[in-house]
Amino acid sequence: MQSKPIPSDDDANTGSDDAREIVEATVDEATGDEGSSNPVETVANAAQDVVATAAQDIGSFIRSQRVAAEVSLRQLADRAGVSNPYLSQIERGLRKPSADVLAQIAKGLRVSAEVLYVRAGILEERPASPVRDALLIDTSISERQKQMLLEIYESFQRENCENDADPTAGNHD
Repeated sequence: MQSKPIPSDDDANTGSDDAREIVEATVDEATGDEGSSNPVETVANAAQDVVATAAQDIGSFIRSQRVAAEVSLRQLADRAGVSNPYLSQIERGLRKPSADVLAQIAKGLRVSAEVLYVRAGILEERPASPVRDALLIDTSISERQKQMLLEIYESFQRENCENDADPTAGNHD
């Protein structure tokens, strides 16, 4: 029976060392951190920073909306069905609320849930539209009604764009 040669440490680690160097270079480039001892930890810390920043952004936005509406923290917590300490943690950026909690907070503030979803990074921001903006700030209709009206409005816009692209499409008179 022939024995296989035992690879040297240099041979065995070449692939993993190359991969480690690539990861470290990528992490250094992304974080601006030269010579980090643990690239996985650095990436995890960078991800936590991104989440913390998003949480602070939505929290400070909620606080500014609450103050502008002249609603106390306790009043908003009651309206949203969350505890006072939890809402305080959200406003300070210590907790990141779920979509359901954001919807309840939006209802308590009488703002569109979509606005909070965009601020929290749950939804992408839609292009500005005076009709859309007017619908979103209207407090006389429910969130569901706003969404339905926006969907109908956007479907009409898409249909009109398609008709503009195809001159024969709209001639059914």
